[in-house]
Amino acid sequence: MKVSVFLKGKSISIPVKMVGFFRRGLGLTFRTRNTSSLLFDFGKYVTWQGTLTSFFVFFPFLAIWLDDKNRVIDSKIVKPFIFSIRSKRKFYKIVEIPINLDNMYILKKFVSYSKLKKYYRR
Repeated sequence: MKVSVFLKGKSISIPVKMVGFFRRGLGLTFRTRNTSSLLFDFGKYVTWQGTLTSFFVFFPFLAIWLDDKNRVIDSKIVKPFIFSIRSKRKFYKIVEIPINLDNMYILKKFVSYSKLKKYYRR
């Protein structure tokens, strides 16, 4: 499945795997760096603080918070073993993109290459 997100008026197509209700609690936890990107669709605006965790995620990833029209609200590179990651605004969807070679062309549209080099390992 692909999701089109809008960043600064441009559409970016991201191949994702939609996660179900039970998988939402785990996300990228205990996965490898070469896993596919994940889409969390909550079906309504999330009014709670929307805290993510990377406590048992062993690689960095890009978290993108979206509104109901797939416009980017916020994006952050998340390091491994961070207890609480949150967006400052309410959101509708979250996309988690592992930092790996396959996703590099997408990641460069959100983060500068110099920052990505710091987090990318082969």
